[in-house]
Amino acid sequence: MNRAVAILFSIITLLISSCASSNKNYNPAKKYAPEILQSDFKLLQNILEKKHPAIYWYTPKERMDEYFEKYSQILKDSLTEQQFAWLAVAPLVNKIRCGHTSMSMSKAYSKWITGKLIPSFPLYLKVWNDSMAVYANLNFAKDSIFKRGTLVTSINGIPNKLMIKYMFEFLSLDGYATNVNYYRLSANFPYYHRSIFGISKTYKVGYLDSTGKEQITTLPLFIPQKDTIKKSNVKIKPLEKIVKPTAVEKLLQYRSFKIDSSKKFATLTINTFSDGHLRTFFRNTFKQLKDENIKNLIIDIRTNGGGKVELSTLLTKYISRQQFKIADTVCTPARGLGKFAKYIKGNFLNSIQMFFISRKNKNGLYHIRRMEKHIYKPKEDNYKGKVFVITSGPTFSAAAIFCNAIKGQAGITIVGEETGGGWYGNSGIMIPDIKLPHTGIRVRLPLYKLVQANHGQAKGTGVMPDVIVDPSYHALIKGYDKKMQVVKGIIDNF
Repeated sequence: MNRAVAILFSIITLLISSCASSNKNYNPAKKYAPEILQSDFKLLQNILEKKHPAIYWYTPKERMDEYFEKYSQILKDSLTEQQFAWLAVAPLVNKIRCGHTSMSMSKAYSKWITGKLIPSFPLYLKVWNDSMAVYANLNFAKDSIFKRGTLVTSINGIPNKLMIKYMFEFLSLDGYATNVNYYRLSANFPYYHRSIFGISKTYKVGYLDSTGKEQITTLPLFIPQKDTIKKSNVKIKPLEKIVKPTAVEKLLQYRSFKIDSSKKFATLTINTFSDGHLRTFFRNTFKQLKDENIKNLIIDIRTNGGGKVELSTLLTKYISRQQFKIADTVCTPARGLGKFAKYIKGNFLNSIQMFFISRKNKNGLYHIRRMEKHIYKPKEDNYKGKVFVITSGPTFSAAAIFCNAIKGQAGITIVGEETGGGWYGNSGIMIPDIKLPHTGIRVRLPLYKLVQANHGQAKGTGVMPDVIVDPSYHALIKGYDKKMQVVKGIIDNF
């Protein structure tokens, strides 16, 4: 096994043994025998082959069979949960190219790691295209080189382009819409680097100095220490009692609405289609837009990972200029979970729902006919002004369906980046977790394949914006919102 990974778990075990743990029975260094790992892996293979509605949508069966065999062969030695997850399960799931089919660690691991700092690569990096720039440094007190904005060119001899490409092989995505994974790496680069490459005592990091010349230096592993503050003799005020957010503050995390003081535009931010009392919120928002005669509306769904299709459809009805359909096809290979039900969360309710909402078609698949046939009409008093929808990689699932439904309509402009959610279609509707019985590792299982109505012709891309605004190094350094700046510029020039 990778020696760095073994070192990682040795360090973790030592750290945890020296302090109280909220989950004392969990041991991250525990290893599972090969036959146990093979049993969990084979079960996962059987469930995916029998129940995943789009397992061969992007990867033909022959290739998937090769991948099942390839990652099964890795399981000849005893492995920890984390090793099993990242050496076999994550890269296998990636090959299905379904953004809703993703791997997560066991609940026991998740509880154990909550609130803990783990030894890792010390730099948080903003990742885009072939570039990586520092925006935080865990070893900041010891480092005068890697400040915010420093461009990193390689890590341990691996240049950026190859590193990003390799790390993408462990992350889920819809088709070939890789944009979402730039954001995942940017959100927690130390976590993904540690999980995929293991850890090293030191890292040789290439970077560009102030003259633009490439240099290489050595960085130490970040190892959190309990007594760091005590040894520093720094006086720190006692932490204030954490105040729980109010109900209003919670709602603002899900959605918000603000009319600019100029009255030229309003901004509607929707971070999810799952929470936030959206029906009432939409009704009140669009009534206010009409009452105050706001001519331009910015809808920001950059971080909207989806949720309920009926709620994204409701928003579409408020702004669409024409009738629309959600899908041409919504189907599944089976009407229930069968003999695998006990390994799938919410199995009884999922099976009941599948029985009532789908019917067998001539092609032998079970279809949700209402979603395939129903034509939605815009609301009678829907918004008539100009609409600008801001998108990025995390715009996913129901949010991507919304983008497809409104794209190309008069007076509606999509601005930003390609969505992470598939333009041609995706799999979802119902997405329970598979729980592997021995390791507890979880894999999300979408139960229906959805092909969007009036979808893009290039199968595998996200929904493409009308006005492309790529990530900006200058915006990262200066801390401004380039996409919002572009939209406001368009409005000002009308």
